[in-house]
Amino acid sequence: MSFEKDWREDAKRAAVEQALKRIRDGQIVGLGSGSTAAYAIRELGKRIATEGLNVLGIPTSYQSMFLAIESGIRLTTLNENPEIDIAIDGADQVSRDLNLIKGGGAALTREKIIDSAAKDLLIVVDETKIAAILDHPVPLEIFPIALQTSSKRIQQLGGKPILRQSLGKVGPVITDNNNFIIDVDFGVIKEPGNLENKLKTIPGIVETGLFLDMATEVYVGNKTTVHVLRKSII
Repeated sequence: MSFEKDWREDAKRAAVEQALKRIRDGQIVGLGSGSTAAYAIRELGKRIATEGLNVLGIPTSYQSMFLAIESGIRLTTLNENPEIDIAIDGADQVSRDLNLIKGGGAALTREKIIDSAAKDLLIVVDETKIAAILDHPVPLEIFPIALQTSSKRIQQLGGKPILRQSLGKVGPVITDNNNFIIDVDFGVIKEPGNLENKLKTIPGIVETGLFLDMATEVYVGNKTTVHVLRKSII
């Protein structure tokens, strides 16, 4: 493992530990997906075991559901508890105005539903994920039947779509909703809200990885410390 990877993993863990201090007894907590969210789920499980913390988790994927069960977190559903106190999640990229690109873990649709229901959305990243302006490829969840038609419409918007391939089997990534993921390079995204609106008009696109005006706080880990970006001061 390289030194570069070492510090990034340590930075994410430190940022997760600080973000988890926001979680209080009796809260409903949205549990994100991906490697950073996995740290959060495990650490939350430790708090439950050592402090007797009483919380209920709502997972955003099968991955986070099974990990939460393994970590001793009692689970509920959005239908049972439609108001979430805090959601904690990672991101592929964060802009200065706290807009996000998410979906590297292929759980973007459930993440957006659960994250948008939270009173506070806490995002945890290492400092390499911070950018002046969004330019990371945007993941899109699409119905398989719409792969070709949606891709043509996306190209007309200036995007370069690539069907995400599975690393564990031959063929494309299949989401928890039985759909495909395509990653679209739009270059520099100067007007993410405008792009989001245009993508949502394309039949077959289930959800986009543009998470706009949703994050309350972003916990940014670097090699030595963690600093917090807050929506209220951006």
